[in-house]
Amino acid sequence: MDGFDLQGVRDGVSAAAGPLQTWVLPALLGLGLASATGLRTFLPLLMLALAARFGLFGIALNEQMSWLADWPAIAALGIAAVVEFAGDKIPVVDHGLNVLGAFTRPVAGAVAAGSVFAGLDPTTAAVAGIIVGAPAAFAFNAAQGGARLTSTATTGGVGNPVLSFLEDILAFFTVILAFLAPILVPVVLIVLAVLVFRLAKRLREKLYARDGATAGATRSP
Repeated sequence: MDGFDLQGVRDGVSAAAGPLQTWVLPALLGLGLASATGLRTFLPLLMLALAARFGLFGIALNEQMSWLADWPAIAALGIAAVVEFAGDKIPVVDHGLNVLGAFTRPVAGAVAAGSVFAGLDPTTAAVAGIIVGAPAAFAFNAAQGGARLTSTATTGGVGNPVLSFLEDILAFFTVILAFLAPILVPVVLIVLAVLVFRLAKRLREKLYARDGATAGATRSP
């Protein structure tokens, strides 16, 4: 009877861990980061840059994107994040940021996702970032825009700053989740999608009910 081939098991584990470390975990991490950029363009990039700078959560950047962890980039991202945070609490400005975000946030999502494919060559990492990051960021930005329009219609814009603050929190904790447990990112994103859909549905129902009541009162003699 042959002995247990411990070395064979180790080789098998190492072979399986290669694709996991090179493709799967970076893709999940990039998906979480990109989804957060769909809500806030600069905050996720700032958090990624700081994590890479200080070696937190085992974050490593692709060689081509190592400049993100340089202090000038961190300073610029910090200023941009503060400006975006403040501007998104101002009526009208928040809608302008959301419209602009339809173009800038998919780019930010692609940059964030591509940056964490540290084991790939720069071109492949950039392509992977576009595939993973751009659609996720665009989808979350579109969902944010729909929620803002519905909030504006139902609250006259009064509820938008509160909604904006909730988005800040959501973006922050989505990045933290991606750092700590990227394997959970798809599950959490599915749950968030369901919650956002239900919330939007309720807001639309309230809007239609209000419009119906207004129309009924107008037709009354």
